[in-house]
Formats: sequence, C-alpha cells, structure tokens
Amino acid sequence: MVDNFNHLRIEDRGHYIICYLSNPPTHTLNSSGVAEIHKFLDLAEKKDDLRVLAFTGEGENVFIKHYEVGELADSAEKNIESNKDTKDPEELHAFHKMLLRIRDLDAIVVAGINGNTAGGGCEFSLGCDLRVMSDGDFLIGLPETSVGILPGGGGTQRLSRLIGSSRALDLILHAKLLKPLEAYNLGIINKLLTEKKFKEELDEYCEDLANRAPIALSQVKKIIHQGLDMTLEDSLLLEQKAFDVTMNSKDAARAMRSLLNAQENIENEIKFKWEGD
Repeated sequence: MVDNFNHLRIEDRGHYIICYLSNPPTHTLNSSGVAEIHKFLDLAEKKDDLRVLAFTGEGENVFIKHYEVGELADSAEKNIESNKDTKDPEELHAFHKMLLRIRDLDAIVVAGINGNTAGGGCEFSLGCDLRVMSDGDFLIGLPETSVGILPGGGGTQRLSRLIGSSRALDLILHAKLLKPLEAYNLGIINKLLTEKKFKEELDEYCEDLANRAPIALSQVKKIIHQGLDMTLEDSLLLEQKAFDVTMNSKDAARAMRSLLNAQENIENEIKFKWEGD
C-alpha cells in the first residue's frame, strides 16, 4: 500500500495493516489528520485481502492526546464574534464520517492504545471495533466538560452503548480519566497489553484475528453494528441472512468437514488456512 502521508505511517503485513498516527510534538488529531485518514480509508476499502486494520500512536506513550483544542477554540470564538445562532447541523462532521467509514469497513478495526488518550483520541478509539491498551501508567477518558463543552466526536453515544447510560453519564459528567485496568474492568478496553512489549503484542493480536475465518468475522462485525439499531426480530433476521452467507462459504464447508474427519472437538483451538471464499 502506498504510503505518502504526513500524519500516518503504514505497515502493510498482507492480511493486516498497522497504521501509526503521527503529529509531533503535540500528538493531537486535527482536521488535516482526519482528511488523511479519509484518504487512507479510500485505499483500505479497495484492499480485498485486508482482514484487520489497527491504528496506534507513533509518539511514545501517547495514542492521540486529544483533538486539537486550538481548532475548537478558534471555532468557538468565531461563533461568539459573529453572534452566530445555533442551528441544527446540515450534515455530519468529517470526524463522524471517518468513524462511520471505520464501522462499515469489512476488516476488523483495532485501536492499539499505546499510551495516554483523551477527548477526541478516546472517541477515535470508541469508533473502532476493538480496543487494546498498554498496561502502563496511562489515562483514558472524556474530560470535555472540564472546559465547558461535551464530547462531540461520538463519545456520548458510543460510550453509553458500550457500558450503559448510567456509567457513561457518570464518567462524562465528572470528566473522569481512567487507568487502563479501570477501563478494562468497565468493558471499554478488550485486552491489556504489556507496556514494554506493546508493539509485539499488538502484532500478535492482529495476526491472530487475521488468521481467523474472514467471511465469518466480517459478517459478525456487520450484524452486531447494524443490529444495535433494530428490533430483536429484525436483528435476528439480519443474523439469519449473515449465517446463510457463511453457510455458502467454501471456507466453512472445508473447515467443518475437516473437523469431522479429524474427530476433534470444536472447543479445541482449530488451525485452518482460510482462503476467504
């Protein structure tokens, strides 16, 4: 994959990609960084064999510090100076569109949180399918109410869907920042990785996912995200349709027959080379 970005460094490992987010010295995410991620997603969407995509921080001990406060302050001051009335937005911000594209990508998207992250950085991670975090002395959270605003990059909606409205309210209203273990215990983080071996363990995590059945993984991602906004009956029909897709997979037919022939238990770890057909 071509790598000619200013804010991104791409490591293409075949079935999975590690994308390093870089904006020294602040390590914030800004509008130009968001624009580059959109361009990168244009490429990722065309990569047919992509199974896993991981975003992690290029900076030491920081994932994304937060969204660039200078941009937000400039916008607020312009609104006040022009006496601009609050109007209903006509369309979603580029940040929202970026995270929705990540949600709709067939590949599983992992946030590899290698250090501190707050505000927009935390919201970026919440927009990924899975979150792993270094177990070092780091903090993660949504502290926006401390400066008189609210999480505007999807944090209120995604965090409440992830851990429930009461817990999300408590964290956001009190602007709480959590240590990695606290975030893990709340279900915000899926797995804690060793600080000193973070990159190695992130590679292993992505490789493990990439070595699993790609059709099944993409269908699971699709129906879980879409099913959240449906009635149970409609989501069950969606699951049934996705199940039919996997049952028309040559990969699945070969794997199930191989399991029967080997007389193994499905509970045991099964090693199988998936072709993606």
